[in-house]
Amino acid sequence: MEILAVILFIIVVFAILLCRGQSTWFQYRSIQSQKVKSAASREIRYVNLEEVKELPEPVKKYFHLVLKDGMPIINRAFVFQVGGFRSKPEMTEWSKMVAEQYFSTRPRAFVWNSTISIVPGVSISVSDSYIEGKGRMKGKFLSLFTIIDAQNQRELTEGALQRFLAEAVWFPTALLPGQGVTWTASDDHKAKATITDFDITTSLEFEFNKKGEVVSVYTPSRYREVAGKYEPTPWKGRLSEYINANDCLIPRDVEVEWHLKDQVYPYVKVSLREIRYD
Repeated sequence: MEILAVILFIIVVFAILLCRGQSTWFQYRSIQSQKVKSAASREIRYVNLEEVKELPEPVKKYFHLVLKDGMPIINRAFVFQVGGFRSKPEMTEWSKMVAEQYFSTRPRAFVWNSTISIVPGVSISVSDSYIEGKGRMKGKFLSLFTIIDAQNQRELTEGALQRFLAEAVWFPTALLPGQGVTWTASDDHKAKATITDFDITTSLEFEFNKKGEVVSVYTPSRYREVAGKYEPTPWKGRLSEYINANDCLIPRDVEVEWHLKDQVYPYVKVSLREIRYD
């Protein structure tokens, strides 16, 4: 009976700690999300496709395909995603993942709150953010035990800004020249987009198909965390299955991958299930 009482006591204590941990984690995620939502501009502006007439041909074709003249500039966006995650290149199975993400386009900011299932009932929660010019990644096991809390690192911040630029295809008015994006041609089907935010300037190469859709974004150097250090590594996002969202055409499905020396390592795939604009 004494052993049973001890086991019961341990279970009760762990349950209390788990509840408190989940509450604290939920509060952290809510605060980060609120920072993004409240910071977003409320100014009402409209698309003027005249501003794209001097852009490289594939970029101009893209904007005329995915936007409508006179539509509102998107200040805030929300997306809900389902998908999978692979934590190591040698893994053959994908862990199930769900995530919600908030964006502000002016100022540029986002927070991505995800839950990755390890086995039924056991999960890792990750909050990846770019707020006020700073990147941060925080992760917890069972919403209780901190497994990562990276911040105040230039490499992390640059990677977060690259992520914002890549994911702007989900709210494409943010890619217009008037939103601070500079476009330069690479060839007939590719162009480089460059943005500066706070003290960081970064670029991605966008590839377009014959329709004008963006089918991939690429950089030869995005920082990847390896054993506590950041290594510049080629990175690519593949985009597909364009859908209509409030008169914008956006890719529903995305798969992102690291190009390692000996292999291509896809590590995240998502499919949009909901998107809202303000």
